[in-house]
Amino acid sequence: MECGGQPRYLGLDVGNRRIGVAVSDELGLIAQPLLTLTRTGKRRDDLRSLARLCRRFGVTGIVVGNPLQLSGEPGPQAARTQAFAAELGSLTGLPIHLWDERLTTHHAHQVLYEAGHPRQAHRRVVDQVAATLILQSFLDERQGLGDPNS
Repeated sequence: MECGGQPRYLGLDVGNRRIGVAVSDELGLIAQPLLTLTRTGKRRDDLRSLARLCRRFGVTGIVVGNPLQLSGEPGPQAARTQAFAAELGSLTGLPIHLWDERLTTHHAHQVLYEAGHPRQAHRRVVDQVAATLILQSFLDERQGLGDPNS
């Protein structure tokens, strides 16, 4: 399912109520928003839905936003996200890449605002945008395209 030997990735912004999902293109260069999964309250159902998406898109790895505190230390939400990611990795057999997502949701709101989306409409897509930003950051780092200002 890979094209030209380039791996495809699923990117996730895991929240308590919703999971934003993005996928990389066939070349493994560009992250694209896919959907927002509303959490069912049944962890296993959420995991199975994500596993189906992994199969559907032929992904070879999953990038999960790791919600560290501003200090860089893991907090309670990071522990929950890491446990969820570990279960997803066990279920799918795919490698999990935890990726620093500090301020990603804030950046996603900013991107939507600048694109002219009214604030009240953000909730429907902000998690997808955050997942896309997380995945794109991961892809850029893999390609050696990190922040050119650093």
